[in-house]
Amino acid sequence: MRVSVVGARGYVGGELVRLVLGHPELELVQATSRSCAGRPLGAVHPNLHHHSGVRFTAPEQLEPADAVLAAVPAGELAGVHQRLTSAARVVVDLSPDSRDPRTAPEPGYTLGMPELNRAALSGATRISVPGCMATAAVLALRPLVSAGLVDGEALVDARTGSSGAGTAPTTATHHPERQNALRVYRAAGHRHADEIARICGVRTRMTVTAVPLVRGVQAVVHARPPRPVSRAEVWDAYRACYAEEPFIRLVARRAGPHRLPDPQFLTGSNFADLGFDVDEDGARIVSVAALDNLMKGAAGGAVQSLNAASGIAERAGLEFPGLHAG
Repeated sequence: MRVSVVGARGYVGGELVRLVLGHPELELVQATSRSCAGRPLGAVHPNLHHHSGVRFTAPEQLEPADAVLAAVPAGELAGVHQRLTSAARVVVDLSPDSRDPRTAPEPGYTLGMPELNRAALSGATRISVPGCMATAAVLALRPLVSAGLVDGEALVDARTGSSGAGTAPTTATHHPERQNALRVYRAAGHRHADEIARICGVRTRMTVTAVPLVRGVQAVVHARPPRPVSRAEVWDAYRACYAEEPFIRLVARRAGPHRLPDPQFLTGSNFADLGFDVDEDGARIVSVAALDNLMKGAAGGAVQSLNAASGIAERAGLEFPGLHAG
């Protein structure tokens, strides 16, 4: 399958290119970037130096392909959408522009989260990948909603690394300002809250904290069940949803140093680790999700969705498990 990556200069774009180049069923046609056109791939993404024959091309020179993976900045999809759809039958968008049906450049975009809607993705030609923190929170929350274990609203406390802010430096993302910070940069009103609510069907309130990581997201979801629940009931809810999922790992141990999901072990991986605990009186469920924001929260989720849409084995090109002590 011939694939182009549009917006290949950024961190997510670089991961998309890396995944396509290493995928047994995909062939990279182009990696586009207006600012880097003509430059070798390794000059921008040094982990890809060995692909010395690949150079960035201008997005205006987009050639025909079977699919386009688009990692354009927020607000820019509408301006390039016709070019993308003219070049390829399948468009996988990673920007926020296609996630809300009210603002998508055309109707019919399918949610790019196979764990929730694999059947709908089969044969889909317009795919919208959810945001990284939304992906983590939805994976943690949706099984509880499906099992009737959420009464009222859910509270999401998300922590994110600096790569989520992109490659353009700002005062807030400058290393001396960010390195040792635990900065609550959005105490209320984060746009992912509406995205989570729309997918899960429950009102969501959200707080986001910038933590001194480069890659990684951890979402801690607090939910009150309509009646006291046991750990066994919550286990059943998660197993009912994810027992056969190739990229979900359930981590909820009662002892040891790694009791609940930690994003440090997921760098470069498409896995999402999920765990939980329950208050002694059964009146609150605390669910924890961890993932690599550039992978399962973006590029990996996009390739997994493309696999599912195209009849390719869902694990193809995505089986790296992450690192310990890396």
